[in-house]
Amino acid sequence: MSGIVVVGTQWGDEGKGKITDFLAQRADVVVRYQGGDNAGHTVEFNDMQFKIRLVPSGIFNSRLVILGNGMVINPKTLIEEIDMLNERGIDTSNLKISNRAHIIMPYHMAIDELQEEQKGSQKVGTTKKGIGPAYMDKVSRIGIRFGELLDEELFAEKVAINVREKNQLLALNGKNLFNVDEVIEEYRAYAQRLKQFIDDTSYILNNEIEAGSKVLFEGAQGIMLDIDHGTYPFVTSSNPSAGYVTIGSGVGPKAIDKVLGIVKAYSTRVGEGPFPTEIDGEIAHQIREVGREYGTVTKRPRRIGWFDGVIVKYAARISGLTGISVNLLDVLSGIEKLYICKGYEFRGEEIDYIPSTVKEFAECKPIYIELDGWTEDITGVRSFEELPAAAQKYLETMSEIVGVPISIFSIGPDREQTIIMEDLF
Repeated sequence: MSGIVVVGTQWGDEGKGKITDFLAQRADVVVRYQGGDNAGHTVEFNDMQFKIRLVPSGIFNSRLVILGNGMVINPKTLIEEIDMLNERGIDTSNLKISNRAHIIMPYHMAIDELQEEQKGSQKVGTTKKGIGPAYMDKVSRIGIRFGELLDEELFAEKVAINVREKNQLLALNGKNLFNVDEVIEEYRAYAQRLKQFIDDTSYILNNEIEAGSKVLFEGAQGIMLDIDHGTYPFVTSSNPSAGYVTIGSGVGPKAIDKVLGIVKAYSTRVGEGPFPTEIDGEIAHQIREVGREYGTVTKRPRRIGWFDGVIVKYAARISGLTGISVNLLDVLSGIEKLYICKGYEFRGEEIDYIPSTVKEFAECKPIYIELDGWTEDITGVRSFEELPAAAQKYLETMSEIVGVPISIFSIGPDREQTIIMEDLF
């Protein structure tokens, strides 16, 4: 048995979908263990591009793909995604949805929008997909799970109670109210479409592990958006860190052999919050346009920064990284001087860790290593040795600062542009 976790090490958007798709070619099972449709993956192969938000990237290769119990899932979005994949010739009959995964309801999205409005200048910058309110209901023990969606009587009872409660909050703020019968009817239709996929995925997954299957665990977002370990409160509402794999998919820690941290060759961020290495101007614009740095789901332009070694070193500690995959190295071609952050200046001292509060983190000033750039087109190289010397030095410096070896680097969006330095499976 081989169990590999693919985890984002920055603020998300590192290219996890591409690497998961690449590794899934050799995996039997791919599991998504947290988050919802607030994060998107872009996968490209054979001159085709797919943008997916819920279905694991392994759908294109693996024998079995699982939406784990740690997720919150909008069934409407999931059905649209399944239909899109089917229309483009992708078989989704190998998809399984955990009967313990929580359902995003329409009132979750309404409350998400209301909460952002009320925060004003202190808004988090959510995608307003209802992710946070759905996790709130889960923790409050009033959430609705997919297993309950299949029980018409129980589902109707829980919806009636929740809609009554949510409508009181919405009414106080002058918002439109929900009709219980309409919500129940809408979701009964979703139940009919999805019932073939709903199952006890923890049971299925553990049987696969016992049988010696190769399992790939796929997260969404990045560690800096982790509800516990990220730049709180500018975070998501779940745990992208590798440790949540066991909770979010229902397996034991022994199922994990390796943890691969996905890294951009630079840094990006969507939404509010501190970003020590952020840059503006011509170089930021160049990186954004060449790297197509716009949100998969929101289309918002991403904030751009130099590579922050402190953050990825932190991710290595939090998630126990055994290797890193450096994506989008080709985007940096043509930039004369490149910078890697090796530490922060914080209140007169040099530190190599992240303070716990965003107020303190906002005070951190990056301490850079300056490196020569390269002008060569590297999109056609197929080994580390073929890279220009400056590009080799850049990767070696990243690895040295983070303290983790480079397992993969990528010089373009296609599978063929993914260079393996360590055989993970």
